[in-house]
Amino acid sequence: MKKHFLILSILVIGKLNAQQIITDRPDQTESSSTISSGHLQIESGLWLGFTEMYSQTERQILAPTTLFRYGITKGIEIRILNQFENIKDQTSSGNISGISDIEIGTKIQLLQKNDITTEIAFLTHLIIPTGSKGLTNNIYGTINKLSISHQINENIGIGYNLGYNYYDSEKGDLTYSLALGIGINDKAAIYIEPYGDIAELEKHIASFDAGFTYLLQDNFQLDFSFGTGVNYTMNYISAGFSWII
Repeated sequence: MKKHFLILSILVIGKLNAQQIITDRPDQTESSSTISSGHLQIESGLWLGFTEMYSQTERQILAPTTLFRYGITKGIEIRILNQFENIKDQTSSGNISGISDIEIGTKIQLLQKNDITTEIAFLTHLIIPTGSKGLTNNIYGTINKLSISHQINENIGIGYNLGYNYYDSEKGDLTYSLALGIGINDKAAIYIEPYGDIAELEKHIASFDAGFTYLLQDNFQLDFSFGTGVNYTMNYISAGFSWII
């Protein structure tokens, strides 16, 4: 059971009781399960990234980025995401620090049954322009994803997301991700994941990441991940924790 649970910690496939943690980090694929009613889950971490795009080179630090998830009833959770950012333009040496736009949303369980190995959930976030000057988008936006997962066997599972993000008058972005999780032992698991988006429904931006989780307790998990751009220059490393109360 422990090894099976570690796969779920990354991809959230299968059925777990209310005392065990089910996380959305560290991969890009959002889980297909919701937080149990009356439980609060905190998922937080540090993220250091380097990106070069459109003749602009940036170093970005998120310290911390934190997601709060609270189960309001069976199959429905509310979510709040916010982060402190530091962005440095490597070309001009300009530096911006502050709070990003807050995201408020929900995840709704669409399919979860004991006799099948597939789960489906829908997630949506409203982006509210509350961030610091230079970091806010100054417009409202939405993030929407359909999350699906399949339990292959006791040690292997896959999860994938298909989504659409919209920012006011722009065309919006199509998004995708596909994560494969593999249990190593009773405490550790790994994942690999291609992901990306089609920006403005025109330009494909492809990325790849991988990560590692370590279960300290049934309600507390540590994680480490790293990623890179496939058709553009990007690299990042991240470390964090998830804790259910």
